[in-house]
Amino acid sequence: MSERAAKRRPQFRNINVWQLVNYRLPLAGILSILHRISGALLFLALPTVILPLFAMSFTSEQGFAALGAVTGMIITKLVLLVLLWGFLHHFCAGIRYLALDLHHGLDKHSAKKSAGVVFGVSLALTLVFGLKLFGAF
Repeated sequence: MSERAAKRRPQFRNINVWQLVNYRLPLAGILSILHRISGALLFLALPTVILPLFAMSFTSEQGFAALGAVTGMIITKLVLLVLLWGFLHHFCAGIRYLALDLHHGLDKHSAKKSAGVVFGVSLALTLVFGLKLFGAF
C-alpha cells in the first residue's frame, strides 16, 4: 500500500468587515453598483421631489413663481444636481448594459474601457448641465 501525503485542501472562510475596506472592485463593478444606486435614487425621488415640483409648476401662475423661488435656493440646486447626475449616470450606464446584452464589448479590456467612457461621459454631461443649472451660461 502506498502512502500518499494528505493534500492540504484550501480553507475558505468568511471575510470580516476590515477585509471589505481593503477590497478593490474593478471599474465595471463600481459602475454596476452606482447604476443600482442611481436607479434607486431616481425611484425614491420621483414621488418625494420630482412630482411635487412638477405639480407646483402646473397649479397656477403663483405656483410657477413659487417654483422659481424654490429652485433659486442653493440647497435645491444641489439636490437637483444630484438627481441630474443620477439620471445621466443611469442613462449612460443603461446604454452600456444594452450593448453588453447584444454581446458587444464583453471581453475584459472592452468592458473596462466602456466603464471608463460611461464615467467620463456622465460626469462631463453633469458638469455641463450643472453649470447651466447654476447660471454659468
